[in-house]
Amino acid sequence: MDDRTAPERDQSADREAGAAPRLIAVDPATDRPGQSYRGHTSEEAKGFAREAHAAWLGWRRTSFAERAERMRAAAAVLRRRQAEFAALMTAEMGKTRTEGLAEIEKCAVNCDWFAEHAEGFLARRPVDMGPGSKAFVTFNPLGVVLAVMPWNFPFWQVFRFAAPTLMAGNAAVLKHASNVPGCALAIEAVFREAGFPEGLFRTALIPGKAVRELIEDDHLAAVTLTGSVEAGRQVAAAAGGVLKKCVLELGGSDAYLVLSDADAQKAAEVAAAARMVNAGQSCIAGKRFIVTSPVREAFEAALVEKMQAYRMGDPNDAATRLGPLQSVKARDDIHDQVRRSVAAGARLLTGGEIPDRPGAWYPPTVLSEVKPGMPAYDEEVFGPVAAVIEAAGEAEAIAIANASRFGLGSGVLTSDLARGERIAAEELEAGMSFVNANVRSDPRLPFGGVKESGYGRECSEFGIHEFVNIKSVLVAG
Repeated sequence: MDDRTAPERDQSADREAGAAPRLIAVDPATDRPGQSYRGHTSEEAKGFAREAHAAWLGWRRTSFAERAERMRAAAAVLRRRQAEFAALMTAEMGKTRTEGLAEIEKCAVNCDWFAEHAEGFLARRPVDMGPGSKAFVTFNPLGVVLAVMPWNFPFWQVFRFAAPTLMAGNAAVLKHASNVPGCALAIEAVFREAGFPEGLFRTALIPGKAVRELIEDDHLAAVTLTGSVEAGRQVAAAAGGVLKKCVLELGGSDAYLVLSDADAQKAAEVAAAARMVNAGQSCIAGKRFIVTSPVREAFEAALVEKMQAYRMGDPNDAATRLGPLQSVKARDDIHDQVRRSVAAGARLLTGGEIPDRPGAWYPPTVLSEVKPGMPAYDEEVFGPVAAVIEAAGEAEAIAIANASRFGLGSGVLTSDLARGERIAAEELEAGMSFVNANVRSDPRLPFGGVKESGYGRECSEFGIHEFVNIKSVLVAG
């Protein structure tokens, strides 16, 4: 099952009969192998599901105060080990130190936020059914939730799911991307160190092909996935086959509208930040910049300047803004998309050349005159490549933005806030639309998409309600 991971490192020399392969983390900055980890078999993963289910039977009856105490302890562990975990992300998927430290703090904030708000979100809600009866809605945990998570935000993607899920009284099994095994095991260790019940959160180092069998296990109640569209289809089919709830956060090709009244310099600053987050390896990174004709030339010049400021450098250096991509193969795939777009008529304004150095490096790249039929127009480009698409005016810009199979995030860059609010709220077909800011996840806002970007929501009150039984209770007097 495709889970948008690096290829499984199946080391036959390390196998015994029936044993799981070892997973070897590869440093993207050098393309050299790093730490090796023993994987798990399907039977071991099912054993983790049984352990989690057994732990859940007690956890589901704990008070919110007890759950919150443990979740705040998890936040404290994250902050105490922040530098260690940031370095682990750098070693396994190339994240810069600065972004890694920020990611761990974001996870801690998320834990604290749900520790504070979960009880209110899940409190019984009375319903007036008239005299002689008492009625209310209650929110009960479902059981063990399987999380299939990607490599690009190896801690945040997991804690975005885990904090509300555990606070709701559920248990969890994590199947993380195969190229971040150290991160996956570290996350399990965080919950253990924070004092959560033994077995309540388990990490299974299994290949993607083993996910279907785990979904079908009777000890699993539901599944959530962040990954590719193909992975989403496979998980949805597997979950549907056994009638289990699933939440899918899939790919995106986020469109930002740059309207004629936008300040080109300010718009380019937002656009570059939106495109270059995590070296462009984000589902909610800005990827298509749909610019109305009057401001196109000024915006392109400003965007090239802002993008070029993200210079490649050692990801361990706090000053570095652009580290390596997650693998050489991923870098080569992105370069192929750029090359094919240029061959089809796109104009290369900056970047677009593979550096002569080991590792998965790729420079900030801007393509202009991008049109339908080009990979930069039709596909998700998961790296530091910005596509500029010209539109005659507002109506055409909206139409181009919506003519996509994706619908995750979107943006409007304009000096008229009322105009931007109207377009964001009413016109753009996406789960999130920001005005004059780059799209980002936040525990206070629901996160998710429409169309082939998936369904269901994470974060906020809407996210914590995804994996509970919303039960109606009526008591006749």
